[in-house]
Amino acid sequence: MADEKETEVSEGQDSVGETPDAAAETPDAADATPDLDAAPEAQVDEAVAQAPKRRTRSRKKPQPSKALTLEERRAERHEARRKKAVARRVQRASARTKYRAAEHERQATSPREHIAGVQKTRQGVVVSDRADKTITVRIDVSRRHRRYEKIVRTSNTIHAHDSGNEAHVGDTVIVRECRPLSRTKRWRLVQVIERAK
Repeated sequence: MADEKETEVSEGQDSVGETPDAAAETPDAADATPDLDAAPEAQVDEAVAQAPKRRTRSRKKPQPSKALTLEERRAERHEARRKKAVARRVQRASARTKYRAAEHERQATSPREHIAGVQKTRQGVVVSDRADKTITVRIDVSRRHRRYEKIVRTSNTIHAHDSGNEAHVGDTVIVRECRPLSRTKRWRLVQVIERAK
């Protein structure tokens, strides 16, 4: 049995072709041999590609810190602060000049002219004239309701300035809005349209 196993092993080696004579004779084996001229070029290219990485790594490596005395550290800190202060002064000066130039341009342009707005005018009936130089005017408003089409009547009262005490209760007057004259007066009497009967 031992002889049979040995013969099987020897036959398997021949079939696979792992004998040294068979490897030397195949043409694929000749192609697989390394080319001596091509290898140095690949190594050179790889070295060139890695050179910048090495440079950056060497730049990033922290320099060994030398032991500084307390006075030397203070001097370095003082110098760094002085440099930062100079940079701040330069930046602030440039910002000031830009701001002044913009301000000068703003002043050079003509100021916006004031356009008087159109004051509202209302017609109403005087309901009180007891206060001096002030009348209370009721303004009646009639409008049609949007949805229900019904005429809705509302009224509101305002205080108007009457410098000559011309209007009396029951008069129909026209008032025009104006600047605030008191806490409640924002209107001024323009004309008495119809006197009370």
